Amino acid sequence: MNLYTQKDSNIRKTWFLITMSLVLVIFLGWVFSLYLQEPGILYFAVLFSLVMNFVAYWHSDKIALSMSGAKPITKEQNAYLYRIIENLSITAGLPMPRVFIIQAPQINAFATGRDPKHAAVAVTTGALEKLENEELEGVLAHELSHVGNRDILVSTVVIVLAGIISTLADWFLRMTFFGRGRDNDRVGNIFAILALVGAVLAPIAATLIHLAVSRKREFLADASGALLTRYPDGLANALEKIKFDQSPMPHAHSATAHLFLSNPFKGRQGQSWFTKLFMTHPPLDERIRILRGMR
Repeated sequence: MNLYTQKDSNIRKTWFLITMSLVLVIFLGWVFSLYLQEPGILYFAVLFSLVMNFVAYWHSDKIALSMSGAKPITKEQNAYLYRIIENLSITAGLPMPRVFIIQAPQINAFATGRDPKHAAVAVTTGALEKLENEELEGVLAHELSHVGNRDILVSTVVIVLAGIISTLADWFLRMTFFGRGRDNDRVGNIFAILALVGAVLAPIAATLIHLAVSRKREFLADASGALLTRYPDGLANALEKIKFDQSPMPHAHSATAHLFLSNPFKGRQGQSWFTKLFMTHPPLDERIRILRGMR
């Protein structure tokens, strides 16, 4: 898969995810309305789905940046970082993205936004302090490649849509056991079983949505970024430092973990099964090996 087919694939994938989430929410609303004998629930489900999909497409970047504790900066506040991103954007033929800094000692970064004209790049203070100029350029070129490949669209939309599924699963379970339900015990038992099945399958569905953000996007962004800087060792050296960097990421969340250059949870002790479930990053050793082979 090349740059152009990846971009088209990500655009199609985003609309597929939005459509499927719309269908899922309406279906669950229909099930709720039948079980609780409240037709208004179906109307609420339709409205809820439309609003959440609107939020996912237009405002998911703001949600991701806020959840990560990213703060916007101007060129005057950090001319060094701003100049690197500006030069790389010109080379890549991309509009200048908004620039954010995350106060965190871990070496990491991510890009977000619905399209190149509304993109944002966030970098940790750890990356600015610990990476050499060529290494930081490699990291930022990787993130800008995500912008050019339209990875940021599908990756950021996933945050909101996965949250919808988890929220509805919780509602389904609570409404089933604490709602008044149907008077017919047999029908009520059937819906109770469906609720349990839905509660079990919902996390799996959310996992599949996260896995829709394929690991291939990271390899492609590595390669695209290396071509952009014409120095694969820059990013490879940065990944080497990231490999041994165990600094924490204070604002790391399972919902936004897949956006980052590398797994933001690596500095935490006692990771939960839920955290491990949503790890979508390919092994650093494999990424480094491929980049070294591009010399």
